[in-house]
Amino acid sequence: MPNERLRAAMAAAGCTHASLAAKVEVDPKSVERWVNLGRTPRRETAMRAAEVLGEDVFALWPALRQARAARAVSPELVASYDQRADLPVSAFVDLFAQARERIDVLVYAAVFLHEAYPRFNDLLRERAAEGCAVRIAVGDADSENVQQRGKEEKFGHGIESRCRLALMHYRPLMGMPGIEVRTHGTTLYNSIYRADDQALVNAHLFGVNAYGAPVWHLRRHSDGGMFDGYAESFDAVWAAATPVREG
Repeated sequence: MPNERLRAAMAAAGCTHASLAAKVEVDPKSVERWVNLGRTPRRETAMRAAEVLGEDVFALWPALRQARAARAVSPELVASYDQRADLPVSAFVDLFAQARERIDVLVYAAVFLHEAYPRFNDLLRERAAEGCAVRIAVGDADSENVQQRGKEEKFGHGIESRCRLALMHYRPLMGMPGIEVRTHGTTLYNSIYRADDQALVNAHLFGVNAYGAPVWHLRRHSDGGMFDGYAESFDAVWAAATPVREG
């Protein structure tokens, strides 16, 4: 439902979506969603907006009266799994098959996708042909963080070779419209598999291979939630990653 109280407060203060967004340092589309869709911003952002408008933050967004910390389960958490091995590969395939706008993959290798589903590249081609922007970020085998991860997992040079193998799997996609592959050397706290407003996030535990670490299935619910946090994390890694050229 639209937030009519917020709409009235903005009108009284002479604020447009764009001007309020600029003062609060968010995207104008976020403000538009607050007004027209009744979305609730994160607490810090809401407090800045209320200060700009000269309004009580709880009058604008009553939902903020309930402390976030008191909520036992995030509304964005669809399901959680003790380890990645508990999920069939079809869970990842089905997630990507539903994508209409965006597919993002942030991993070191995740060669299980191609090994268990040989048509994975075909799926990505089909999604890109339908208008999806596909971004794949795999580990740079020569980076210090990838090599350190191998030592922590007692996997030796195995993880480096798997990063190179992952790149080989994706090479046939390079140069295709809508698909971009990059390598990164960041510390990988989580592997992220995103399709539009859903994601499978594979946490990483010290000394444990990714298949033995937990996974949570997220669906975006509101601005500044868990989903947005992981989406922003992907964007930060992507911005620093190195594009892989054809050849």
